[in-house]
Amino acid sequence: MWAARGFRTPARSPTTPWPGPRRTLVRVDQEDRIALFLDYENLALGARDHHGGMAFDFRPIADALAERGRVVVRRAYADWSYFDEDRRMLTRSHVELIEIPQRMGASRKNAADIKMAVDAVELAFERAYISTFVICTGDSDFTPLVHKLRELNKRVIGVGIEKSTSALLPPACDEFLYYDRLEGVDIPTTRARRGRPGRVPSPEPQPVEPQPVEPQPGEQEPEPQRVVEEPTRDVDALAVLVAQTVAGLQGSSSGQVTASGLKRTLLRKDPTFSESDYGFRAFGELLRHLAGHNVIELAEGPAKGDPEVSLPEHGDREVAFGLLRSVVLDLAGDEGSVALSGLKNQLQRARPDFSEKKLGYRSFLQFCKAAATSGMIDLRWSPDVDDYLLDATPS
Repeated sequence: MWAARGFRTPARSPTTPWPGPRRTLVRVDQEDRIALFLDYENLALGARDHHGGMAFDFRPIADALAERGRVVVRRAYADWSYFDEDRRMLTRSHVELIEIPQRMGASRKNAADIKMAVDAVELAFERAYISTFVICTGDSDFTPLVHKLRELNKRVIGVGIEKSTSALLPPACDEFLYYDRLEGVDIPTTRARRGRPGRVPSPEPQPVEPQPVEPQPGEQEPEPQRVVEEPTRDVDALAVLVAQTVAGLQGSSSGQVTASGLKRTLLRKDPTFSESDYGFRAFGELLRHLAGHNVIELAEGPAKGDPEVSLPEHGDREVAFGLLRSVVLDLAGDEGSVALSGLKNQLQRARPDFSEKKLGYRSFLQFCKAAATSGMIDLRWSPDVDDYLLDATPS
């Protein structure tokens, strides 16, 4: 048609890219494609039973996954006659509802589990571009599905209610998100009072002196309910974990350790790890906090926003070696040598905050070997005392 009107299409080499749209597609291809599968009955009932009748909200999950890639498949499995209001909420979020009707004499739970597992494996084979599968459930029956998806080179993220999630499921995933801890989930607090809700006080309340109420025979006195607050995670334990992980990565690979690689390794060690549990908004903020306390050092990395992470070669490590040498000198006396057993307690008496693990060493012996390598002490094995002996080197 164009040739008949005198127009000619421009010649284009097969290797010549289209200008605008082509660049956009390249950026899209670099994003992770996510397939989301919700065992909806498990999530909704878990939220209701363990959080005082709280209604399940899909939006916090959608927001958390939006930070991890493009969600191209969203499916939820349930007998939807039991979740009429939830259907509208999920439909507004573009979730495909898979009906698993309840039948007489059959278990709808097993029917939903099998259908969801079959669909996930089928999608893994048919859609090679999907790189990440999100399995929203706390049921340990899905653990074989997680293993199979990872065997097919798929990244698997789990989502579940903390109190109703099996202990077997989170370690099987590459990452596990507890729904209760997601941003935007409002957990209702447990009220200390029981019975009917209190009335609105009158404008002129009359003071009434409280009268003690004696329990009837055979009736136990009710105990007031206290609001249980989630304890703050130990940042010192986190510093030990990060230092040990960086030390292990430096010892097992010749390349530099980046922040992104460190985060992936921490998730492999503990799929439930999240810096937000320690009060940090982002992983970079956590690293800057640890760098400010001389646990790690940060330097410019291969990509913007992905710094290189290393253990400090000076500072606290040299101070700790000097502390070890001074304690060995004080304890040596006329004998000239100090046994390794009990030496760590002596260091902690001189410096209560001493911990070799914060410096990246997995044991006190490894720390002493590093001090011997630096020339601060001499370390040797003595078969007579069946222990290592330490001597302070001449200054």
